[in-house]
Amino acid sequence: MRAAVLHEIGQDKLEVLDDVEAVGFGPGKVRLRIRATGLCHSDVSAMNGVLPQPAPFVPGHEGAGEVVDVGDGVTHLKPGDRVLVCWLPACGSCPACRRGQSHLCLSGFLNAGTPNFKRPGGDVFGFAGTGTFAEEVVVAAGAAVPIPDDVPFDIAALIGCGVTTGLGAALNTAKVAAGSSVAVIGCGGVGISAIQGARASGAAQITAVDPVAARREAALRFGATEAVAPDGLADAKARTTGGEGFDYVFEVVGKSATARTAYENTRRGGTLCVVGAGAMDDFLQVSMFELFFDEKRILPSMYGGGDVARSYERAIALWRAGRIDLAGLITHRVQLAEINDALDQMRTGEALRTCIEI
Repeated sequence: MRAAVLHEIGQDKLEVLDDVEAVGFGPGKVRLRIRATGLCHSDVSAMNGVLPQPAPFVPGHEGAGEVVDVGDGVTHLKPGDRVLVCWLPACGSCPACRRGQSHLCLSGFLNAGTPNFKRPGGDVFGFAGTGTFAEEVVVAAGAAVPIPDDVPFDIAALIGCGVTTGLGAALNTAKVAAGSSVAVIGCGGVGISAIQGARASGAAQITAVDPVAARREAALRFGATEAVAPDGLADAKARTTGGEGFDYVFEVVGKSATARTAYENTRRGGTLCVVGAGAMDDFLQVSMFELFFDEKRILPSMYGGGDVARSYERAIALWRAGRIDLAGLITHRVQLAEINDALDQMRTGEALRTCIEI
């Protein structure tokens, strides 16, 4: 089958190969035919080495498709079922799962070090234990989540990560209050989803912050009340909050510099929600006096927090009710020339439709 492969970390180009085979099928596993996949910024971070990932590997962890075959012991799925790919499936029995924090389950990470594919030249890994930039993939049965018939594959793919992460940050982690003021720093797909989550929660003012004009324009379409470049944030803070700072600030970039900016623009007693996935050697500096005196809550948000399966269901319910726009996210994209070239080649295949979401 065909798949897009990154041979070495740090390379800026994917190679589309037709000699890749999905491996690992057996008891407790399912084989999926991928019908749509999204490009999340975490894929790019894995490609450039910000996030740890063995290579060579097939990127992609936002995916949706159909079940081709099920292994022994799999009873909740059958060939032909429509599913989305959950890159962090819950085991249901570890301490995190028993506490209701299935998004912190480590079972999915334990599988990430096992190759998902092979070529004549050797093993190939799948990003985050999946690898959806391929026509087929083998995953644990828990990583294949059934979706209703009315949910298109491209929309389901986005729910698999970016939408769930952004919405959950607003609804689960920060618990944005009605009438509050919000700033979102970084308006890619996850940031746009955080904006939509804040709007669904009833936030009165939502300021979108991004250096790219097209992203700022998109943020206004998705519910932001204003959109500014980074150098306009101070003025927006003064106008919107009287200089006090925003009730909630979401950092959706994954860098200490933007996290520090987010902290400084959060009001005393407010909430900084860190959503972006950053590097292990990039440290946020906050003084002990600041922590004590300002009493700002710093809340990291992993995969949107809360129960992942329930978050999927909520996203679908909000989409059906017209409370969030998921179809629009499919066209909200940043052009990454080298990656797009590879994905354009894959789009020609009958077995794969590709949407790009960053």
